[in-house]
Amino acid sequence: MQSPLGKMKYALAFLFVLLAANFLMAQTVREGAGVNRAPDGAGHGTHEVAPSNNAQAGPIGFTVNTGNGINYNGGPVMKGTVNAYIIWYGNWNGTGSNTAATRSAIETFLGTIGGSALELVNTTYGDNTGNVSGAVHFGGSTIVSATQNLTDARVQTQVNNAITSGRLPRDTNGVYFVLSSSNINETSGFCTRYCGWHTRATLGGSDIKYSFVGNVDRCPSGCEIQTTGPNSAAVGQGGIDGMANTMSHELEEAISDPDLNAWFDSSGQENGDKCNFNFGATSTCNANGLCTASGTSAAAKYNQTFGGHNYMLQQNWRNSGGGACAQHL
Repeated sequence: MQSPLGKMKYALAFLFVLLAANFLMAQTVREGAGVNRAPDGAGHGTHEVAPSNNAQAGPIGFTVNTGNGINYNGGPVMKGTVNAYIIWYGNWNGTGSNTAATRSAIETFLGTIGGSALELVNTTYGDNTGNVSGAVHFGGSTIVSATQNLTDARVQTQVNNAITSGRLPRDTNGVYFVLSSSNINETSGFCTRYCGWHTRATLGGSDIKYSFVGNVDRCPSGCEIQTTGPNSAAVGQGGIDGMANTMSHELEEAISDPDLNAWFDSSGQENGDKCNFNFGATSTCNANGLCTASGTSAAAKYNQTFGGHNYMLQQNWRNSGGGACAQHL
């Protein structure tokens, strides 16, 4: 849907997609692909300082804290340190953003997001035994060189194969990301209905949580906030930052709603869905900052800084103080 010139709305509703006996939760694409994005209404383009990763620890003892625009539906959250794994599917030794440098950048992202200001927003979610900790650890990756497009079922197969072969550990407190190179399609709706999704399945008797995220350079107008981001290796290659944004969305949802029965509102939106493509206040890459040369030359925007890098990540719904999209507690 297009609104007046220079403005657009972002889809906030998530999509239910059948996956065997399970359904999955998805980050939807931006509506009106190809038009300019709407001002975020929170100082877009300003030079406010992004929150550091030295934020204070999250609230303790809140557990099931309700009345903030999102509902607790009885299921568990993921507590303690959550391990994140990657299955690199497709051709990740190619050109553009399908490179070893992209793999390294995304693995660094997953290895440093734990305890960041944004991730600590998730500590406002809990179940009857405790709260989300905000701690995330990168647990390892494996590469699957392939040319075949993915389906929902094939995504699950890739996760199962990685576990049963011993390439990745069997971890019920982990989230397995299947990341596809930009030449690979996910035929249930990547780039047309969603940018990524997460779900769960019983694999080998274990409750396994996993997610699909494609290289969004396949559809920059639908799944990237900017075609050159703060971590882009070259102008027009926004895949690193676009994937990081989608992964952050899915990671936060998988932790707060791992079995799809914990935290979502009356319309079915999980915490990430409620802030879909809502970035809040941003800063601009400059020559003295932590952006790449390409990100600096393109005046790329960012709103989070951790692990020695700047990132442009959508906000997360804060389950406290009446509820709001937030970059930090």
